[in-house]
Amino acid sequence: MGANLFSSIGNWIGDFLAACIRLMVRLIGRRVTREEAPWLNCPMGTSKLIGADFYHQLAIDEQLKIADEPAGLLTDFSLLKGEGFDPTQVRQEIHEFYERTSEFRLEAWSEAPLFTRMFLWVLTRFVSRRMNQLNFPVSSLELAGGMTSDLLPMNNDSGQRVYTGWLRRLAKSGHVIYTGLYSVESPGEFADPCVKVSFPLPQGSATVFLRPEAQPDGSFKLISSGRKFGEPGFYRMVELKPGVWKVRNFRTLREYFHVYVDESGMLRTDHLVTFLGRTILRLHYKCERAKPMVD
Repeated sequence: MGANLFSSIGNWIGDFLAACIRLMVRLIGRRVTREEAPWLNCPMGTSKLIGADFYHQLAIDEQLKIADEPAGLLTDFSLLKGEGFDPTQVRQEIHEFYERTSEFRLEAWSEAPLFTRMFLWVLTRFVSRRMNQLNFPVSSLELAGGMTSDLLPMNNDSGQRVYTGWLRRLAKSGHVIYTGLYSVESPGEFADPCVKVSFPLPQGSATVFLRPEAQPDGSFKLISSGRKFGEPGFYRMVELKPGVWKVRNFRTLREYFHVYVDESGMLRTDHLVTFLGRTILRLHYKCERAKPMVD
């Protein structure tokens, strides 16, 4: 009786918080159509549960095939080439990671500052777990059992890549950290290609555009900062009806990735999430090749 009551209260809290977030976006977001902003178009969640099954339903809905083959987050790292970014300035090891991600094994560590830990715990406990999406690892202990990483290349009938799914789960609990969809897209007010990552959510999506930067030492950065709507950044979307959305560009919420090779030759990534200029979550990944290269 007590367990059922606690579960019911938790479900109510989760539904209430999720509804509040969607209502906020509806109230302060910009009404946008697919024709006005085709660069924002992405798959939306249609149920309360996202999880790993989302990819298979998307493949059915859009008549795509999930290919059983080695894959990378990008089919070709040079797709990011633009006036502000030259891929040839980035180390080859980083090219290989993005083009052959499925051949790498990831170890992760996380750290949340004390002042955000409770907020993130409430968000993941009552909202993320309920939809089985964006289960942020607030503590490194959650990652102690390891993290699985599965690449799902999604192609059309012509064999052209439409999305690359990246499914990451906590190995011990099975909770989905990310059900993400990767592609390359230029936002409406930004000329250069960016990495576009969409996370389907119930009745909407969270979509991030990350601009690439090459560093003098050959390392690589992805940054989701922009000054206005239509530039790189974080976009929370709520679907009003097919092809019509309310969109809020949260310019104060930013992500930073720094991919580099350390002194021992190991590929590593620092991932920083900030809000109002303050760090709310820090992640570190060790990216080790798990399978031999096959040309």
